[in-house]
Amino acid sequence: MTEARAKTPDTPDVEKDVVSVGGSSYAQKDWHYSYKWSRKLLQWGLETRGITPVSVRERIDTQYSKIFFLWLSFNFNILSFSAGTLGPVVFGLGLRDSCLVILFFNLLCSALPAYLTTWGPKLGLRQMCQARYSFGFYGVIVPSVFNLCSMTGFCILNCILGGQTLSSISDGHLSWSVGIVVITLISLFVSFCGYRVLTWYERLAWIPVLVVYIVALGVGGKHLSNPLPAEPATAPAILSFASTVAGFVITYCSLSSDFTIYFNPKVPSWKMFLYSYLGFNVPIILIQCLGAAVAVSAPSVPAWQEGYANGNVGGLIDAMLQPTGNFGKFLTVLMALSVTANIAPTFYSFSLSFQVFIPPFAVIPRYMFSLLATAILIPVSIVGAHKFYDALTNFLGLIGYWASAFGAIVLVEHLLIRRGDFSSYDLRFWKDPRRLPTGFAALGACALSCALIIPSIDQVWFVGPIAAHTGDIGFELAFFSAGVFYVPLRYIELRFRPMV
Repeated sequence: MTEARAKTPDTPDVEKDVVSVGGSSYAQKDWHYSYKWSRKLLQWGLETRGITPVSVRERIDTQYSKIFFLWLSFNFNILSFSAGTLGPVVFGLGLRDSCLVILFFNLLCSALPAYLTTWGPKLGLRQMCQARYSFGFYGVIVPSVFNLCSMTGFCILNCILGGQTLSSISDGHLSWSVGIVVITLISLFVSFCGYRVLTWYERLAWIPVLVVYIVALGVGGKHLSNPLPAEPATAPAILSFASTVAGFVITYCSLSSDFTIYFNPKVPSWKMFLYSYLGFNVPIILIQCLGAAVAVSAPSVPAWQEGYANGNVGGLIDAMLQPTGNFGKFLTVLMALSVTANIAPTFYSFSLSFQVFIPPFAVIPRYMFSLLATAILIPVSIVGAHKFYDALTNFLGLIGYWASAFGAIVLVEHLLIRRGDFSSYDLRFWKDPRRLPTGFAALGACALSCALIIPSIDQVWFVGPIAAHTGDIGFELAFFSAGVFYVPLRYIELRFRPMV
């Protein structure tokens, strides 16, 4: 990327928004700087930056391993464990088939979000802002809404799991609702502080969870050695579980570069990709496979089966750790708190996506939207707390469709339309509706792809005619059809509005 395009008046500052750039700091340009309490937060190093791009001279972070630990802690939690249990519990797969699906589809689907993390250092743009260069200033509002719904859904599932787990160690004296509130408030604090605190927390959050899993395997591993035989797997069951696994990881493509815009642009892309790819796959594959193994063995272990009543994953973890006594309860608390490492960065990206959703709100400090996310999350999680498995299965299966289409369009725009050239993105127009694409090509491609996606989905509420014979292949068709439809539509669009 050329220096001329990268250094623009709209791209000041990096982490400490109080630093003056070009005579006037980013923070001072916004209404909130006039408040004493807000100035105090800035002095404490709180990150207020939202979707404003980061200039080349401000991308100075060279601790590239941060992104590995962020994705590691993001996924090293009880939600990954519970997603793995869906193979045996919901889709009737045996341990071998569940683990093969988990392995193959995570390795495949994590490649896209891992690749998109490499764009952050090159452009200094948040992921949804970068998508403006394909979806347009107003068109990107549509995927932003889907992204907000997806992130809220993940946070709800994490809160329910954390609340379940905290409740399970108190013999019912602590309600799920209280546990949900505790989990949410801890996550709010971490996300509120911003990039520095968030990346520091994610470097450490995976360690106690690893201890929990090691102890659980130490005391309960003997029950995993002889899994019960399963019915022969069917293609529809395998593909439907694959769609669920894909939905778990491919949705990260809508927030991938949110956490890499402060890195030095000279970092080799292969290094960023490798850090991210390992950060996704190491925790997800290992823990989902463990969840599948425990779910297969639970019916043959009475204590586990009792703890697992009504799909209570927290109760199952507590039952596994019961032989260790009070130490086991302490470990169960750590496991419950592990979801904060997922919710906190999700709150962070929620704030950014909300500013893209309603562009005038970009002047409001990022952390204010973390408060909004908290206000939404607590009541919705409490209401949905006792329908966890239905919510998890339906949600993970559904969100993979839009994320696949979104990822395909962003990828095709970069690799085919722009020939992989980062200098083709003119950052001067990152918020100019008159110069950015109209969005008709991207939204049109998504709309046309629905003609193939809808007949190919297999959900509780609808089974398409294609899916009735093949199983759920909606996310695969979403990716390929959206990418194919986008190409001719984009070239037509370029005839009327030049590329910026």
